[in-house]
This record gives sequence, structure tokens and C-alpha cells, in this order.
Amino acid sequence: MAAPSPGYSLTLRVETPATITATSELATAVGQAGGSITALDVTESGHNTVVVDVSCNTTDAAHGERIKDALNALEGVTVRNVSDRTFLMHLGGKLEVVPKVALRNRDDLSRAYTPGVARVCQAIAANKADARNLTIKRNTIAVVTDGSAVLGLGNIGPEAALPVMEGKAALFKQFADVDAWPVCLDTQDTEEIIMIVKALAPVYGGVNLEDIAAPRCFEIEARLREELDIPVFHDDQHGTAIVTLAALSNALKVVGKNISDIKIVVSGVGAAGNAIVQLLSARGAKNIVACGRKGAISRNEEHTDAHRQWLAQNTNPENFSGTLHEAVAGADVFIGVSAPNVLEEEHIASMAEKAIVFAMANPDPEIDPAIASRHAAVVATGRSDFPNQINNVLAFPGFFRGLLDANVADITDSMLLAAADAIAACVSEDELNPGFIIPSVFDPHVATEVAEAVVEAARKNNK
Repeated sequence: MAAPSPGYSLTLRVETPATITATSELATAVGQAGGSITALDVTESGHNTVVVDVSCNTTDAAHGERIKDALNALEGVTVRNVSDRTFLMHLGGKLEVVPKVALRNRDDLSRAYTPGVARVCQAIAANKADARNLTIKRNTIAVVTDGSAVLGLGNIGPEAALPVMEGKAALFKQFADVDAWPVCLDTQDTEEIIMIVKALAPVYGGVNLEDIAAPRCFEIEARLREELDIPVFHDDQHGTAIVTLAALSNALKVVGKNISDIKIVVSGVGAAGNAIVQLLSARGAKNIVACGRKGAISRNEEHTDAHRQWLAQNTNPENFSGTLHEAVAGADVFIGVSAPNVLEEEHIASMAEKAIVFAMANPDPEIDPAIASRHAAVVATGRSDFPNQINNVLAFPGFFRGLLDANVADITDSMLLAAADAIAACVSEDELNPGFIIPSVFDPHVATEVAEAVVEAARKNNK
């Protein structure tokens, strides 16, 4: 069974007899049912009964039901109500708009709005570049999706994608003080998406593309980069690639290997997989085998998709044409950005000595990390409830902070590499070990270090 996760956190309101052992009996019942207690709070107390809020992490919705049944089975105990804490957090959304200026009287109103605002409008009309200094454009990002490739959930549409985009916007603000707003589009037509984002661009200082399916996302990003004068960053591609390279750089230090000497197998050739391969190649990786659903991308077959053509021509130097399971045999590194449970223990056992496994499919990885760790020297996932979380939040807030501070429109490989190096450097040599190859997402230094690295790379690019 998978470990309990805060993503399936419940609060069960329980009425129980008022005994000295009441709370300990509740905790024992939850533990025996496999739950992980996070809090026990007495909310009501009487002579004969007490009401206790039992908060615990579970593995899934069905597990929550089993915990409820286990509590109800105790003598004299009744579960009054069950609240899903994740859904409670999302009630009413996770964002709000708060003005930066006080509107206390008519004097304030006259300058913030009419008539004073007209002077600012005229200044921008005379010089559009002034919008960056005189409006929210200076510090605001559009988080744009069409809902076609949300997390590991697939094509669930713009409304269902909105909670993710809200969360992304909250992370921008929390970690890098970048204001961001969800823009969930009710179209999956490439030309319409490009047209809409271009029409919205005057409001924003940058565009973060999110959860748009491949290969459509590639054309959308390329066109918008070419046709807009603000930076366009596809986080599923470049954010993932940055944090993956950062983690791999430190993992290779742990196992004492060099990136130019190792065999790397990447499972998944969508947006993330392509970007990871390209950035690893830019860093000096020479033997990368990219695998799709049908196995390794090789030069033995025709590829109509331009990105698969690039992979065929620029990776897999031995032109291997087998399955993913065959590809990982003898590999030094496995990087998964594909689907749950595509590998078994025997496949990790077949890898090289001191193997590195990054099973990053979300919410369920390519292989159970506990199983992978029986044979691999370093294991990482995309989840917060396992060690070595490879999470894009380490990259995108600081990266956009740097782009906005540098006032640049172009995103270059040197910026991506610099960001990866900055993240990796946040783990000192004294801290580095198999269970700590990547800094915590709550490390307050990461976004600042990434931003400064991006600004410096932009400065060097413009020399």
C-alpha cells in the first residue's frame, strides 16, 4: 500500500465516551487502519461524551472510508462528519485581488482613478513602454492553459484545470513575489490560443504556459516567443528540465559519475521529456535513450513529429531500438516523466551499479520509490511525501523573477543552465547525501539565487 499523503487528508468529527483513554483509543484505531494522525483536537466536552476532531492523512478516498469504519466500530463512538481538508482549502478559490494603494478619501480616489488616471493613460499612449513601469505589467504573469494535459490527469478541460493554475499563481507570489493570474482558455485550437494570448499580452510582463498537450504546446510556445515582446516560458518543458538537471548534477556527485560518461534513459517524449533531453545534452550528456510508449526513439523508423525527428537524430548514439525495459538494463540513470508503474523491481535491478532513478510521474510514479531504493543508490520523485522531491516550484518563481528584473524577452539555454546550477548549489557539499540531492521547496534562498543567476546570464547574453 502507498504511504498516507497530505493530499488525502481528512478531519473526522468523532463523538466518543468521556474517558481518560478516549483520544488514545481513537489514535490507535486510526493507526491500525493505516492512517497517519496529524492532529487530535477536543471541540466539545460534556460529563459523558467528548467530541474530537481527528485529522489524519490517508492513501486515497477508499482508505478514508476504512478509517471512518474503524472509528465507528469502537464501542460508543460515532463519526458525526468527515471533511476532506484538500477540498476545504479550495473553497472559494485560493486567490484574491488586493489593491496596493489606499483609497481613503476623495483625494486618493482622484489620483488612483478619475481624473488623475487620465494623465497616466496619456503618458502610456505616447510611449507604450511606460506601461511596464506604470501598471501591473511590471510584475504580473499570465498562467495560461487549455486544460489538455493537467498533471497526470490528461485532457480534463479549462474549468478542471483552474485549481492547478490558481495554485501556480499562489506559488509565484509566495516564493518570488511575482503576481500571477490564471488564464484558462476554452479552446484547444493552436491558432486560437496564440491569437488570444497575443491579445491579452498588453496586461502581462510574461507568459507561463502550463499543462498544454504535446505536440501542440511546442508550436504555441515557439510562435508566442517569436511574436511577443515579453518572455514566454513553458513550465512543463523548461521548469521540469531545470530542476531535473539540478537534481541530477547533485546525484552524480553522490555516486561519483560524470554526465558525459553515463547512459541515461528518459521515459516520456512529451513536453517534459523533450526539454529534459535537450537541456541534458546542452550540459554534456552524450548517451541518452528517449523512450515513448512503443520503446526507444531510434533512426530505424520514420518520425513525422519534428520533435521525435530531433530526438532520433541527436540521441541514442548506438541506435538501440528495443523496449523501455530493455533500455534500462545497464543504464546509469532513469528519468521518468511518463506514466505510473511502467517499471518493476527487476528492471531497476538490471541497471548499472550506483544507479540513479528519478520516477517523476504525478501523482503516481513510474515505480514505487521504496522498491526502487532496494537497488538504486539515489531515488527521487515529483511528490512531496518522499525524499528528493523534484518540484518545478524550485525553478519557475525565481526564473520569472529574474526575467522580470532583467527586463528581457528571450529565454536562452544559458539562463536554463544557470538556473539549474543555482538550485543545485543550494545544497552544500556538507549537506549532500542520497536522501538530499535537491533543496526543499521551502528553502527561502532558492528563488533569490535562481533570479540572480538568470539576471547574470541575461547580462552576459546582452554583452
